[in-house]
Amino acid sequence: MRRLLLLVAVIAAVSVTGCRSDNGRPAVVATTTQVADMTRAVAGNAIAVKQILAPNADPHEYEPRPSDAEAIAGAKLVIRSGGDVDDWLSGVINQAGGKASVVTLIDHVQRQGKDPHWWQNPRNGIAAVETIRTALSKADPGHAAGYRARAAAYEAKLRKLDSGIRACVAKLPQSQRKLVTSHDALGYYARRYGFKVIGAAIPSLSTQAQPSGKATQRLVAQIKRQHVAAIFPESSLNPKLEQAIARDAGARVGGALWADSLGAVGSTGATYAGSLAANTRTFVSALTKGKVNCGGLLG
Repeated sequence: MRRLLLLVAVIAAVSVTGCRSDNGRPAVVATTTQVADMTRAVAGNAIAVKQILAPNADPHEYEPRPSDAEAIAGAKLVIRSGGDVDDWLSGVINQAGGKASVVTLIDHVQRQGKDPHWWQNPRNGIAAVETIRTALSKADPGHAAGYRARAAAYEAKLRKLDSGIRACVAKLPQSQRKLVTSHDALGYYARRYGFKVIGAAIPSLSTQAQPSGKATQRLVAQIKRQHVAAIFPESSLNPKLEQAIARDAGARVGGALWADSLGAVGSTGATYAGSLAANTRTFVSALTKGKVNCGGLLG
């Protein structure tokens, strides 16, 4: 509450007589790393995109800063992921005033219950890009043709990626498509590509939950019973718990996944499309103990 009051005070101090811009360009705020990457792909150089979450940051644990409030107060458009991955922004948006339109992408995709990790299915990514294109065109109609062209090219890239992932996963026997991850963030991916989610080190849709000793023991027993070959930590979280579970269950620790956050420039998860491709390579290689790889299927 104290942090929210501070942010509201900062917002009140910002002049919002008009939407600020970067070198004359309308300003857009994007919350998570995935949303920002999609938005930049459609925006090109026509509109300035402010990304709130840094690479490798856990969105569930994020606390808004005064600079975030200032950016929102001066923006023309705010694009958020939705659900509890960026629910921390709700209070700031409600209190900011200004003239920004707010688009919540989870409202425009195929949802799975309360699971907020919609971007793990690239078909949802395509729907999100369409929503972003529409929002940018409305905010900046003078560059609508460019937004349409870039969105179409990016959607084609995601469709090709989706086909490549399906082809690569098809090389993995169905009996080996079993996932244990840091927290329950891969449900959309699992449903799209025919994996079974056995469990998670943190048995929750949010990393803020705390696993109990009994829950961990049950997971270890289930991994043994299901003959799960590997456990996958997440790049934005400390892997110690996953390492301990793998040791007790006699499983391997697979490569780190890009789940809630993208990675830094130069990493395999620096982009949204790259993160899905990298995760697929990691799954297929680890679950077959290196006997199968995706080859050139993912570009």
